[in-house]
Amino acid sequence: MTTMTTSRSTSRKLGRFVWHYVEMVIAMLAGMFALAPLWPDAWSARPEIGALVMATDMTIGMTVAMALRRHSWARIGEMAAAMYLPFLVLLVPFWLGALSAMGLMMAGHVIMFPLMLAAMVWRRDHYWH
Repeated sequence: MTTMTTSRSTSRKLGRFVWHYVEMVIAMLAGMFALAPLWPDAWSARPEIGALVMATDMTIGMTVAMALRRHSWARIGEMAAAMYLPFLVLLVPFWLGALSAMGLMMAGHVIMFPLMLAAMVWRRDHYWH
């Protein structure tokens, strides 16, 4: 008796890869909207604290989703770093007055999503299947 193994086509793998990215974005949004009401309003008044709180909410949502999919804590940590690093780096120009509060939030999000994708491509053996 012969056993044949079929591998998924490249387009199917790409579709699963893209869907996994979309799932993480959905989980981040869910975390942001579900957890935002738990924080004191005074924290949102300071842009840098508000940005970090939002990053925390999104990271918690993404962490839960990745843990449910049985990703390793190392991969979850890498993805969390991809979400936090833009905001942490942008705090310096914000504090120096070179970046507005809106600029901090916009740039943090604009940079976060490609970094998340880069983390997925870097560890494609975990996401490309």
